Amino acid sequence: MTNRQQGDRLDPATVIRTALDLLDEKGLDAVSTRAVADRLGVRINTVQWHVKTKARMLELMADAVLGEIRLTGLPPAPADRVRELARRYRRALLSHRDGASLVVGTYPAEPNTLRFADALVGALLDSGLDDRAVAWTAWAVIYFALGLTQEEQAVDQRPLGDVLSGAVSATTHPALHRIVGHLAPGSFDDRFEFGVSAILSGS
Repeated sequence: MTNRQQGDRLDPATVIRTALDLLDEKGLDAVSTRAVADRLGVRINTVQWHVKTKARMLELMADAVLGEIRLTGLPPAPADRVRELARRYRRALLSHRDGASLVVGTYPAEPNTLRFADALVGALLDSGLDDRAVAWTAWAVIYFALGLTQEEQAVDQRPLGDVLSGAVSATTHPALHRIVGHLAPGSFDDRFEFGVSAILSGS
């Protein structure tokens, strides 16, 4: 149970902080409005008064994670700014257990999410791309960061390289067998930098 004292006023920010604490301790599968209510020592309808539904609570949690991204001190060059924003986005996801899985599938039109998206889109616009290319490149960067971070956060379960190495051989899957060594768990930083650069060079 939380350290919240009897008579303390419950507000949405407290609910979301508590939900993020639960996420970090137990993972995304353990997060629910009932679990948050139990942690706060209140009835479930008290939590739902502030966040309505679990889906809405997850949106607000995702927005809170993006609120941890610092948008100051960015490089002046547009391409460098995009890369740095992507790095900060990934670090924010990694700072919470199952952070990428939390954010995937949520589309909160909330202040922190919109602020980050505006900074990313602004950097891409400054690079001289047309509007459609900016929109699609922004999505490509976000989707890539989310997907790779999901894999990275699941690495304790079973790394992709380990899965493939046990399933492919030079005889049955020669192409996969040739590159499987480059999918080691320790290569995530390099793979991230390579992927972002590949997206930007092709935009």
